[in-house]
Amino acid sequence: MARIDTHIRPSSETFARNFSAYAALREKLAQARDTALHGGGSEAQARQLAKGKLFARQRVGLLLDPGTPFFEIGQLAAHEVYDHPVPCAGIVTGIGVVAGHAVAVFANDATVKGGTYYPLTLRKHLRTQQIAREQGLPCVYLVDSGGVYLPLQEEIFPDEHHFGKIFRNIAEMSAMGLPQISAVMGSCTAGGAYIPAMSDETVIVRGNGSIFLGGPQLVRAATGVIVDAETLGGADVHTRESGVADHYAISEEHAISLVRDIVARRGKGRLSEPPQAPVPPRSDPAELPGIISANPREPIVAREVLARLLDDSRLVEYRARFGTTIICGTGHIGGYPVGVLINDGVLFSESAQKATNFIELCAQRNIPLLFLHNISGFMVGASYEAGGIAKHGAKMVNAASCVSVPKFSILIGGSYGAGNLAMCGRAIGPQLMAMWPNAKTSVVGGEQAATVLALIRAEQMAKEGRSFSPDEEEAFKRPIREAYERQGQALYVAARMWVDAIVDPVHTREWLTLSLALAAGAPSRETRFGVFRM
Repeated sequence: MARIDTHIRPSSETFARNFSAYAALREKLAQARDTALHGGGSEAQARQLAKGKLFARQRVGLLLDPGTPFFEIGQLAAHEVYDHPVPCAGIVTGIGVVAGHAVAVFANDATVKGGTYYPLTLRKHLRTQQIAREQGLPCVYLVDSGGVYLPLQEEIFPDEHHFGKIFRNIAEMSAMGLPQISAVMGSCTAGGAYIPAMSDETVIVRGNGSIFLGGPQLVRAATGVIVDAETLGGADVHTRESGVADHYAISEEHAISLVRDIVARRGKGRLSEPPQAPVPPRSDPAELPGIISANPREPIVAREVLARLLDDSRLVEYRARFGTTIICGTGHIGGYPVGVLINDGVLFSESAQKATNFIELCAQRNIPLLFLHNISGFMVGASYEAGGIAKHGAKMVNAASCVSVPKFSILIGGSYGAGNLAMCGRAIGPQLMAMWPNAKTSVVGGEQAATVLALIRAEQMAKEGRSFSPDEEEAFKRPIREAYERQGQALYVAARMWVDAIVDPVHTREWLTLSLALAAGAPSRETRFGVFRM
């Protein structure tokens, strides 16, 4: 296994400038994360405390084994998306270790609009259920929710991938033998009542926990009867009379202890040890922010990145002299084997063919795949179209779509158009996907989009006998560039759940090690590719 050659490094002045620019990106993200971590604010938190209830993140902390990491999904979801704050989309989700087992965790944050579901709350919940299904993980739901956020019901309730999909997922994962466990710690109203009602086992907390299809207000409106929440659907009713819940907890701490016992005896989700001892890279990952240019138009040197991600900075490269604008090869991260594809320029036909063959080999050998995006797209032009670049690119998309080994994607730079698809973008189904703070993604770059639309506009005006002056052209292009710039940035993308997380380059090895550890215990599936056009 060859050590990666890292002979192309920025000067010390450039390194320092890059590092300083990256610090500004980190500061912006730190502010957004601080908002997400503090939930619905001091007044809402005070009301939660007055009821004797823990916060969502406190519940998660008690649930997880001490000293183990929490692999959070969608921490920045809903950041500045709605016309009022919805920190973390009102729900904390992720993968953690409970009683020695990896589990998917869902914790409603009742300090954020009563834990009600916005469209992005739903998207985040469904995404984490999808990860649990693909990785073969039990699910633990720490329920404290008022159900659907009613003003946005048309975006949450009626469709096949809306609120009801949560319950279908619970039923199907239970049928697959993946335990579904609920702890009701607060309100669990209307359709949300089906989360505990459909779980394999359910715990409910005395005093604060309640489950009902129609809450006290609805009962009064429909029947005229006045009834309190505890009498209508509290812990005593559901453990003594209805049988909706299985275990009676006298406190939240007691409930979490019961959930840990349930997970311990179900036997699913044990993490696999790496097949070989982890070895740190020979080049320091802390240098990555200095390697990434402060100017997004300048390339990121692929081998410098790999030298700081792979164990011992070693890679067995595949076809090193062919299709050189993509680097493919096998190595290890955290002791786990991985097949890596990283862009080192625009994709040509040769690059796409090489990548397709490499994906086939990893499928045959059951090696997980890591796609590191830094791609403007496929090469364009008459000679390239005549050479069949469309069909060669389609092979790569086909291979990335159909390969059944675990797939992970990280946007380390730009990720545009068909290049995003070929490199296993969100639509192609990576098991987990992240981006670095500097990364950007859109259908094309902002300047290209503005130029194309300006050319179309100029042609239309010429047909009408009108001119399109340089000043008019610039005025036309400016808002397009600005919109693409804003919509392609990492925080905008993560807020809409188009990636699972924003990961700092320095912490990328840890994120990938956890990803590969989960993948090592996931159910294996046979790969069957579609037809490749030759």
